Amino acid sequence: MPNIDSLKSYKNIHMVGIGGVSMSGIAEILQNWGFSVTGSDSTQSAITDELNNRGIKVTIGNDIESVKNADIVVHSAAINKDHPELVEARKLKIKTVERADFLGEITRCYKNTVTIAGTHGKTTTTSMVSLAFLQANLDPSIQVGAILDEIGGNNKVGNSENFVIEACEYVESFLKFSPKSAIILNIDNDHLDYFKTFENVKNAFIKYVKLLPEDGFLVLNGDDKNCLDLQQYTKAKCITYGITNKNTDFFAVNIVFDDNGFPEFDVYQNDKFYARIKLSVPGMHNVSNCLACIAMCHEYGISSEDIQNGLIDFRGADRRFEYKGMVNGAKVFDDYGHHPTEIIATAKSLMNKKYNKSWVIFQPHTYSRTKNLLDDFAKALLNFDNIIIVDIYAARETNTYGISSQDLVNKIQSFGTAARYIPDFEECVKYLKANVKPNDIVMTLGAGTVTKIGPMLVE
Repeated sequence: MPNIDSLKSYKNIHMVGIGGVSMSGIAEILQNWGFSVTGSDSTQSAITDELNNRGIKVTIGNDIESVKNADIVVHSAAINKDHPELVEARKLKIKTVERADFLGEITRCYKNTVTIAGTHGKTTTTSMVSLAFLQANLDPSIQVGAILDEIGGNNKVGNSENFVIEACEYVESFLKFSPKSAIILNIDNDHLDYFKTFENVKNAFIKYVKLLPEDGFLVLNGDDKNCLDLQQYTKAKCITYGITNKNTDFFAVNIVFDDNGFPEFDVYQNDKFYARIKLSVPGMHNVSNCLACIAMCHEYGISSEDIQNGLIDFRGADRRFEYKGMVNGAKVFDDYGHHPTEIIATAKSLMNKKYNKSWVIFQPHTYSRTKNLLDDFAKALLNFDNIIIVDIYAARETNTYGISSQDLVNKIQSFGTAARYIPDFEECVKYLKANVKPNDIVMTLGAGTVTKIGPMLVE
């Protein structure tokens, strides 16, 4: 059982924005540890229904009464400081704390907090590591950034000292954590609305690896120079992996893809054969994610058999190249990729599959990212045969950037490739149904509401 002494002064914990992926996971861990947990959220969802079913009282709207009974109020970053429940807590001098800070406190309760960080691939790699830990009966607690079918949700509460958790660099929230071991998958120029420069992104990861204890492990992508540079900032044991860089502790060779684009490959550990691994998720980037998983799990004494058995049934986390159904004899997939590097990885995964023509329906995510990376987005999308762009998903922003989806279409056309701007989802579906042919592949791409188009198409 983890050591929860630091939390014992809080008998009643109230959570504002409890329907969030991470917040709901924290709520279940706290309930399992015997705390009384209540929560509120502005909208009802499958997550809030599930929490209610588990005996955690969730109010849709404001719950001032529960605030009055709370010893601490935890809130998600999205909650405004003039939210009625936070105002009430301050009035009653009840401590309020943001989600990332509180989750950091929880990471310190476990002897083995294993964090998975990097600009791309966190959710998939966290899922892979989690499934290997489960297969080896290490009974981990898990927090992952998407629904993972194998654990029936986005989190699992274990009773061991192992906590496997996705660690996001946005607003440097991962610096609140206390990892024993960490994987860093890659460092790319994302979240520039916050970081402003790529140097600042790198500096955040330097600060992050400095958090590791000397008896911890740091797993680094040997194909990413910015990752390799981090070795000098930690006394933890460093383990490297690579595909192009064979001067690493774990590397993959003899990589072949089946008709679904699923890879099979030999893994070598320091020039000695380690295992032949087969995956049920497509793409070369998942070979790399799998190597990261193997490197970390090996340090925790997990056998290659348990890793392979954990991974063979893994079909991807929710919204990661997820199959949605058929339209006009074409397969429809949905993917969360919302950065040029992720779009290229998705397009490459596609190229390993057998199909006629490819269609992408891309929804840019945030105005700042679209403006900062406009050229890169346009070039990445050239990897598809047919390109449709829908309106930018604003997320947390207002459009002070003077940018629109039409600008992205114009940029693609300037490279000599056709692209269409169809803002309305119904129109988009109508156009696809009239034009998609048998054996084509249709991909909805983006981190926002574009995910609704797949079900509308296949209905």
